[in-house]
Amino acid sequence: MNLFRNKLLSGWLALAAVLPMAFAPLGAAAQTNTGAPVITGFDVEQVRKLTPGAVLLFTLRGTPGAEARIAIEGVGTQYYLNEVDTGIYRGTYTLRTGDKLTANSAVSANLRLRNQVVTAVLDESLLYGAPWRNAAQRAADAQAAGAPLINRFTVEPVNPIVVGSELVFRLIGTPNAQASVRVQGVPGKTWLNEVSPGQYEGIHRVAAADRIVSTTPATATLRSGNRSVTANLGASLQAVAPVNRPRQFCANCGVVEAVNVLEVKGPGSYIGLIAGGLAGAVLGSQVGKGDGKTAAQVLGAAGGAYAGREIEKNVNKSQVFEVVTRLEGGGAQTISFPTDPGYKVGDRVRVENGALVRNL
Repeated sequence: MNLFRNKLLSGWLALAAVLPMAFAPLGAAAQTNTGAPVITGFDVEQVRKLTPGAVLLFTLRGTPGAEARIAIEGVGTQYYLNEVDTGIYRGTYTLRTGDKLTANSAVSANLRLRNQVVTAVLDESLLYGAPWRNAAQRAADAQAAGAPLINRFTVEPVNPIVVGSELVFRLIGTPNAQASVRVQGVPGKTWLNEVSPGQYEGIHRVAAADRIVSTTPATATLRSGNRSVTANLGASLQAVAPVNRPRQFCANCGVVEAVNVLEVKGPGSYIGLIAGGLAGAVLGSQVGKGDGKTAAQVLGAAGGAYAGREIEKNVNKSQVFEVVTRLEGGGAQTISFPTDPGYKVGDRVRVENGALVRNL
């Protein structure tokens, strides 16, 4: 039994050794996605010679948690790409003796999520410096239309640049062309979709393997037939945080600390004294049996005068509003108002020539 198990294990190892596709999984966790799969980028790291031993590195970007595979014209077998990071699939193919590969060999990719599949075709040659495989079919159209033109290339920056951040690239140029963006330090490229005639847009989601800073260069390519044009991004990938400038010190500025309402009674006048005295005299006369000469009459007159003053004060009483301001320069300032000034605790104010004004 052990001998059979060892032979089976040896067979699997031998089979793995001769497979030309090599993968290096980085442990990216598959994510659940309920929508249709989408491919946002597919490219190859070109080689300078298509000879046995040369290694082609394929990178596909798209919906995470799906199944990715490629088919190479002249090889005849499909190969899986491994999801090395969220939504990033990668795999290598090592050329073998007997492969019928040319610079224009077509490479297609499938991305499958449950029962839905999306496909893409490689839009560049396998050989470095060779023309794109569709150049022959589109040469006439390209010559008639002239070289494509990029009018504008921008990015919607993010802050900070972290894993999962989305860089939105936009390009305006010749319509009905193929647009893509390469970011230095990022494997592969990002396709831009033509959302309206001559307006292209694509999103690069920052992955853990990316090496991106605010000044990382990015280059856009717009290809039409066998002619292409490039443009370098002239802006930072990272949004600049607003600078909080310190507010200038204002010694007579402050914050309303309290609003006090005071009730002020008016001072008594001779009218109050006379009216009160008369009332007191009558009261004293009653207490003193009406002879007008007793002590009760005298005390009644004095008490009546005091009562008269209090009556007049109640009649003449008014309100005063005191606003207490805690100043930035230290201390507090109290300013009185005959009517409600409308200030509330917490309002920012300043004192100007003894008056209180709002500090906006």
